[in-house]
Amino acid sequence: MKKQFSLLALLCSASGAYAESAPKNVIYMIGDGMGPAYTTAYRYFKDDPATKEIEGTVFDTILKGMAHTYPDDHTYVTDSAAGATALSSGHKSYNGAIAVDTHKKAVKTMLEIAKERGMTTALVATSQINHATPASFASHNESRNNYDAIANDYIDNKIVGKLPVDLMLGGGTKYFIRDDRNLVDEFKAAGYQYGDDISNLGQITQIPALGLYAPKGLPFALDENPTRLTQLTSKALDLLDTQNKSGFFVMIEGSQIDWCGHANDIACAMAEMDDFAKSIEKAKAYVDKNKDTILVVTADHSTGGLTLGAHGQYKWETEVVKGVKATAGKLTQLLLDAKDLKSVWTTNTNIEFTTENQIKLEQAKKMGDKALNLAVKSIISDTSFTGWTTGGHTAVDVQVFAYGKGSEHFIGSQNNTDIADKLIGFIEK
Repeated sequence: MKKQFSLLALLCSASGAYAESAPKNVIYMIGDGMGPAYTTAYRYFKDDPATKEIEGTVFDTILKGMAHTYPDDHTYVTDSAAGATALSSGHKSYNGAIAVDTHKKAVKTMLEIAKERGMTTALVATSQINHATPASFASHNESRNNYDAIANDYIDNKIVGKLPVDLMLGGGTKYFIRDDRNLVDEFKAAGYQYGDDISNLGQITQIPALGLYAPKGLPFALDENPTRLTQLTSKALDLLDTQNKSGFFVMIEGSQIDWCGHANDIACAMAEMDDFAKSIEKAKAYVDKNKDTILVVTADHSTGGLTLGAHGQYKWETEVVKGVKATAGKLTQLLLDAKDLKSVWTTNTNIEFTTENQIKLEQAKKMGDKALNLAVKSIISDTSFTGWTTGGHTAVDVQVFAYGKGSEHFIGSQNNTDIADKLIGFIEK
């Protein structure tokens, strides 16, 4: 009897301690596809070659543990929808599921719970805002590919009589302004400010608001705006801070780390990592000023099977990666349109235009854009000694980072669902 009482007292004590550490605000950041090789690569990519020491990054300052990513499917390899469903709701599901379980029944997400408790809610992404990860926080669908239906959910699915998301910043005009329905007009009618020019974020001055800055995903960081997620993160936190009586929940996704990984494009990936890291620094600075806030950062999975070092060589050449000034997709198009391949190549890379590279590019160009794109990426990866094992996802564990009030609860090895359960516990405090 004494042992039972002691155990009960211990459990009550632990529960009380958890409640006491519950933050008022939750900033949840997901680097889509950002496995451990990406954060490691980013450290080396940002290293100052003039110093002997390899400098750390923001990721190194807040690392807490690792998470398992497997879905409730016939595989160990998750997709972004099942991964985000686990991270948003604490429920494992099948690949392709948007906040539904394996029986295709809706599961409640932390954003919905936050809305029920009167918190301000927000989603920020560099993909279309109805893409798999943000969708899994504010929508329910049996397939991630039902983009129009997911977008409809953002205005049709009411929570305590209100729209689920108070602030959305990302891409996706293609899905919100359609022949059959104009969701932008419906959001405006519901009192939302609307913006479609990322260079004029000042046009959004209050919540509720919707910002859609591209037909689908935003242009890649390397090709156009290297800090667009950082700008959106800063804007979101500024707006949320002004409407913070009951606290807020925001999910911010570095969406296109994954897209660069699928493309096996290392320079593209490092530019996305840089934008995501700077966004984390903005969030971390907010926590420093608002001690009742927690920042949690993780990934849904890793993409591409990235390795640093290849072909039996013990080296990874960051200067090669730094010297690439355009994504492989953009570089391919420039080369297709050019009569002088050497000029385009030397302008956009610091890789020598050797006879071997010249022949490889010229032959690939004759075969079309797909062959040329593969040739471009092959030269960059080979010269930098970057390895890739797949154009898809892998099943490796991903890192968990946390900072601020309650961050100690994320130390160690855990399931991706554990991350969600802990954050939901804070929100339900």
